[in-house]
Amino acid sequence: MLEGYIRLVRRVLPSPFSIAIALTVLSFLAVFILNVSNTNDFQIVETLDWWASGLWTPSLMVFAMQMMLMLVLGHALALSPVFESKIAQITARCYTSSQAAAVVCFFALTVGLFNWGLGLIFGAILARKMGESFTSRSLKLNYPLIGAAGYAALMIWHGGLSGSSLIKVAEAGNLHDLMAGSLTSAELKLLPDSIGIDLTVFSFGNILINLCVLSILPLALFLIGKKQMTTSIRVESHNATHELEREDLIGAEKFDHSRVAIVVVGILALSYCAYLMFFSGKSILSFFNPNNINFLLLALCLALHKNFLSFLSAINAAIGGASGILIQFPLYFGIMGLFKESGLILTFSDFFVSISNSASYPIFTYLSAGLVNIFVPSGGGQWVVQGPIIIKAALELGVPLEKSILALAYGDQITNMLQPFWALPLLGITGLSARHILPYTLIMFFVGFFIYMIGLLLM
Repeated sequence: MLEGYIRLVRRVLPSPFSIAIALTVLSFLAVFILNVSNTNDFQIVETLDWWASGLWTPSLMVFAMQMMLMLVLGHALALSPVFESKIAQITARCYTSSQAAAVVCFFALTVGLFNWGLGLIFGAILARKMGESFTSRSLKLNYPLIGAAGYAALMIWHGGLSGSSLIKVAEAGNLHDLMAGSLTSAELKLLPDSIGIDLTVFSFGNILINLCVLSILPLALFLIGKKQMTTSIRVESHNATHELEREDLIGAEKFDHSRVAIVVVGILALSYCAYLMFFSGKSILSFFNPNNINFLLLALCLALHKNFLSFLSAINAAIGGASGILIQFPLYFGIMGLFKESGLILTFSDFFVSISNSASYPIFTYLSAGLVNIFVPSGGGQWVVQGPIIIKAALELGVPLEKSILALAYGDQITNMLQPFWALPLLGITGLSARHILPYTLIMFFVGFFIYMIGLLLM
């Protein structure tokens, strides 16, 4: 069955960019069908204007930049000497595939709750270093299982501090900006100015669900590691970044290589973060919005890298992983423009209302978000497209907005285990291919699917 699933994925799933193009075409077709069925009229120029209005929306372009920085800075932080040292300590304590799988999974999940980019790259580097450690000690290892364990951060990230939808709705006025044009003025007045992360990330239900994932998933991979055959592997040691060592430094070159200079700048930046958290007169939780999270990541990168050149080397190594966001987000923003201006959002929300009640709606949202994520493999892009639909339907059904948004977050993250788009950086770091890790991420999907489903029913 697993091999059949892998062949199916390879046969039917094109590149993420091709998926974005196909969805754009399907969106135009949907608008055409809607217009013809309602008015027997289809204005191609007007429709193109709707698409273009969303394509370069300034507020959404800011959002895309925020998500790119989260991935790049999180990646750069994972490449810092401090993290590399901690990784070496972790790998040295593992002697079997089952131990290694559980440890890699647990740490990838934990770091992923803090930042999705850091969790993804930390898990990938930890998996790679685990393979190198076992090779150097001539130990057998199920390396594909370890690679799958390193991908676990993408199964929990959207319910954490960097979850796209959760941190966006925590920004003052974001909900009103997102729903402008989709709701009447009377309906807009029903929306709160923001939904703080105390109601989403740090809600009792979300914390409990995440604790279940943190305990059950590593245990599941531990048991799989016990049953699966291990093989002798050879993973050669390599460094993700390098810096030029020079002894004849003069003038400004000394500043670029200075450990003191980067630490001073990093400490100053961290001090400002501490001020915003504890002394600005606002709650600590209000600190966690996209801009502040990125500033904190930048401050940590500066404080933990050897010097400015080391930091820039890490940035160069990390920035390629953000190329998908750079080119694909505008396409999803264009789809959003089509959905909003054509009335498709109203059509979809009316459909959800017609088949749901206040009890079943979060489950339908969870399932639909999982399906959409397979074709829109971006939490931010999915929030832009699907967010207005679930908010409007939640208002009509009287479902708490925070529960509806968490349902979308859970659905978005769980099917990352079926969609290998975000695994591309991990595959490059570990040297594995998608067909190696997909059999294990499929098992991870089923474990997580029922945890989140039961959690939403009990929440």
